[in-house]
Amino acid sequence: MQKYLLNGIWKMSDAGGKVREGTIPGSVYSFLLNSGEMEDPYYRDNELKALKLMDDDYTFYRSFYAPREILQCPQVLLHCDGLDTICEIFLNGSFIGNAFNMHRIWEFDITSFLKEGENEIRIVFRSPVKYIKEMQAKDYIGGTLDAMDGFPHIRKAHCMFGWDWGPRLPDAGIWRDIYLVGVDSSRIEDVHIRQHHEDGHVAFTVDVKQSRAAEVRIAVIGPDGSVTMLQNGVKTEIENPKLWWPHGYGGQPLYTVKVELLENGIVVDEETKRIGLRTLTISRKKDQWGESFAHCVNGIEIFAMGADYIPEDNILSRITPERTRRLLEQCIAANFNCIRVWGGGYYPDDFFFDICDELGLIVWQDFMFACANYHLTLDFEKNIRAEFIDNVRRIRHHASLGLWCGNNEMEMFQAIGVYNGTHKTRADYIRMFEHIIPEVLREYDPDTFYWPASPSSGGSFDNPNDPDRGDVHYWDVWHGNKPFDEYRKYYFRYVSEFGFQSFPSLKTVESFTLPEDRNIFSRVMEMHQRNAGANGKIMNYLSQTFLYPNDFDTLLYASQLLQAEAIRYGVEHWRRNRGRCMGAIYWQLNDIWPVASWSSIDYYGRWKALHYYAKRFFAPVMISCCEVGETTDRAAVCMQPSPIETSAHLCVVNETMSDVSGTVRWYLRDSRAAILESGEFDITVPALSSRWCEKKDFNCTDFLNNYISFEFISNGVCLSSGTALFTAPKHYRFVDPHLTYEIHDGKITVHADAYAKSVEISSPDCDLLLSDNYFDMNGGSVTVDILEGNPKTLKLRSVYDIR
Repeated sequence: MQKYLLNGIWKMSDAGGKVREGTIPGSVYSFLLNSGEMEDPYYRDNELKALKLMDDDYTFYRSFYAPREILQCPQVLLHCDGLDTICEIFLNGSFIGNAFNMHRIWEFDITSFLKEGENEIRIVFRSPVKYIKEMQAKDYIGGTLDAMDGFPHIRKAHCMFGWDWGPRLPDAGIWRDIYLVGVDSSRIEDVHIRQHHEDGHVAFTVDVKQSRAAEVRIAVIGPDGSVTMLQNGVKTEIENPKLWWPHGYGGQPLYTVKVELLENGIVVDEETKRIGLRTLTISRKKDQWGESFAHCVNGIEIFAMGADYIPEDNILSRITPERTRRLLEQCIAANFNCIRVWGGGYYPDDFFFDICDELGLIVWQDFMFACANYHLTLDFEKNIRAEFIDNVRRIRHHASLGLWCGNNEMEMFQAIGVYNGTHKTRADYIRMFEHIIPEVLREYDPDTFYWPASPSSGGSFDNPNDPDRGDVHYWDVWHGNKPFDEYRKYYFRYVSEFGFQSFPSLKTVESFTLPEDRNIFSRVMEMHQRNAGANGKIMNYLSQTFLYPNDFDTLLYASQLLQAEAIRYGVEHWRRNRGRCMGAIYWQLNDIWPVASWSSIDYYGRWKALHYYAKRFFAPVMISCCEVGETTDRAAVCMQPSPIETSAHLCVVNETMSDVSGTVRWYLRDSRAAILESGEFDITVPALSSRWCEKKDFNCTDFLNNYISFEFISNGVCLSSGTALFTAPKHYRFVDPHLTYEIHDGKITVHADAYAKSVEISSPDCDLLLSDNYFDMNGGSVTVDILEGNPKTLKLRSVYDIR
């Protein structure tokens, strides 16, 4: 086997014949940006000009000299890991094939077209905009109105056509590696690794398929360097197996499986995969509430904590292993153990799964279908079957792969005829997601759990968003305009989507605006808000919670606190009810461009308040408060006066593998943080459980001036703490905490004279990443570590400053 990489410098010509150079992997937009012929599509409303560029066809081409070793092979293939999307491929002027699915791996036999000396490869990409328009005119298919009309017709990342958080930038190009393969020997066609776990013993079966009949050599290298030799297709036990666990439950030891083909004692082809020894499935058991739904790892049911992942950029060549690693490491920093890959993007690169394997992030992997109908023609079925096989074979060995899921939000909408659904689209839906994908998985990955849709109760349009079975997408808070305390009415079994929007930081807003744009109802700010009317929705929720902000920057800060408080409200409630609910995956982790959205980390990698909150509400051991006060007992302050219950019900959750003992302390305080009443008691919380403390009634305390603080101490260390108000922050009588700071020894110490809620530390000098931020202070001092940044000056503020 010989390989010759064709990545590197290519040329691109447009319909008018103008030529520019760029780097492959790359795209129309990356080439135009590289040549200085295109403005930043993320700045102001430049998206509109960038979209028009995709009305044209583009040709990518380069010349190359094939190495002698390639030319001497009896067969030569052109291997393309990613072509986006509708294109024809020519070699030396001869047509060699076409591609029409960015999610597939394409190979073309070019033996008879390759020559000695200079060769030229040309790939003509057709306009995706014209394609979907023409196809839609022939055969109408409905889909979300946030994307361009006709997007379901093309097997391309749907969000490239727009979404309720993303722009309409349907780029095109060679987005993954492209290379020549010289076939002069047997070739590995498939490596399928299966594990067998029984009574503490672990065995492997590695099935290798090849094009001929070469000798197969299989070695398994353990984390300690030990080597076990296997025979092809023969079950072999691994001595002293070291199990892989998700983050927070154990280590992530990885084994390397190396497969070699030998002819006459010479290695002619090889493939290496890393795996983790574990069992990983979904546990579904009938119980008093309905049916459970929980990740079960090595026999242990865990509470899933994480967020939904979308593509990290509209321009795919900008997504690098380094960028993805940084994002996923920030998930670990916020105590995630799970991440859901949403079905409207693309199947992530190999490095995404490698990083998740190393970090211990369970991956919920959607197939790439979302918020649309599809017509299952014979050609479409053949196309998607090949797509499924390519990606299942590529991804299935990863330790982090938790489950395959058919689609995003299609079962729930098909069931009620959304997107102009018909009897045919419903029949096609059942065929695709309850027959075709299961058939493929039975052959290519029978060991990984399959779930037909998200949300679903198990398929067949059987109440897909049932709160007592399967997974749920809950959007009454936000889309339904319900208050935060609505979360506490539902216990769900696994929440795979729920969310609340905020604006990004001022630095991020400045990256896409002029000063005159910095009003949330300006045209540019609304162009960078893809959920129609959502800037007004943020203001509606803000009016229920905070005083009216006195400037633009304070409004951005207040919006981030709203978002963080909303998600905290839900997660803490569901974690308190561990056992009934076993997953809280919020929408969404990241952004595809700078925008107001549901993300906890913005496009530039800046943590919003939500991500710092997540670090606390996803803490392995967490104390939280289910408080009752004016916000829960009285809908409006103008209602007839009546006694208001002011009570607090504390709960400690232990999502570790060991029992935790410690002391719960609570304090009723006034606005200056002076202690009015206090109490403490010892508690032991068994592993993987939650434990409620005795409810405390504060006897109609002065809820406009008093609040409760609480903490859980174990072995002299505060593992978790928090505060709770009995009224909306806008009505609480905060006093000026007179926040001050000191920078010393890589740390920041903040001082407060009074109760300070959601203290933000920022710097005009640099981006800061801190060990904690947006935290509450009961007066006194708090010290945090500077993880990134070198600030000379700081800006401090708290809820007191929202006025």
